[in-house]
Amino acid sequence: MHHAGGDLIGAAPKAAARLIEELRARGPRVHCITNTVAQAYTANMLLAAGCIPSMTLSAEEIGGFVGRAEALLVNLGTFDAERREASGIAIAAAHEHKRPWVLDPVFVDRSPARAAFARDLVKRGVRVVRLNQAELAALAHGATREDAIAYARATGVVVALSGAADLVTDGTRAITIGNGHPLMARVTAMGCAGSALVAACLALEPDALLASAAALIALGVAGEIAVEKSAGPGSFAIAIIDALAALDAPALLARAKVSA
Repeated sequence: MHHAGGDLIGAAPKAAARLIEELRARGPRVHCITNTVAQAYTANMLLAAGCIPSMTLSAEEIGGFVGRAEALLVNLGTFDAERREASGIAIAAAHEHKRPWVLDPVFVDRSPARAAFARDLVKRGVRVVRLNQAELAALAHGATREDAIAYARATGVVVALSGAADLVTDGTRAITIGNGHPLMARVTAMGCAGSALVAACLALEPDALLASAAALIALGVAGEIAVEKSAGPGSFAIAIIDALAALDAPALLARAKVSA
């Protein structure tokens, strides 16, 4: 399913509404290689969305876990030897079983070794790269909307760029998502959980741009609902899990803020 830029404004909220219901109905398995501070929170967010998370890093078993999953997340937040080895095995298994995978190149702007590893991974069939402006600048040598579009076109991946407003582009199409709240940036692992939701939607929606946009709309709307019941970042971290679990199609369609 492909949509021109204008059509995406209508298609993305509808995709979010459809996918939030399909996630609960189908319960896709999402295997996550993620950093140590993010594992539990990411798992809880996936569970709230109706998914089945797995997190093992063992070289002896990760291939089997990925083979039974519907999607894979590779997050570079903890850049140790075990995760680097696990990433290679997991990506090979994803290719073998034709599973889509998402790369979250956390802090590549702070580590040349991590940036080099991420550049190599981008060449290995990743469907979506989800990152912030600093991380984009490290990989694409620029952090503007135009840089993101050019990077997506050059690499053949979908770029999901987070910020005050999120940008999702495949190098030809682009959509901006205005949902969310500043408190989301004050909760550890919120971005990691968002990348996992992108992977979950990618398990059910073959259009990687539409899947990414749907996930970020759902996360942003859940954040807006959660802040209404929160006193600060601590209660917000719990409230957004509850909000995601209760999120429904009418709320997504009513609250989605998208533009070309």
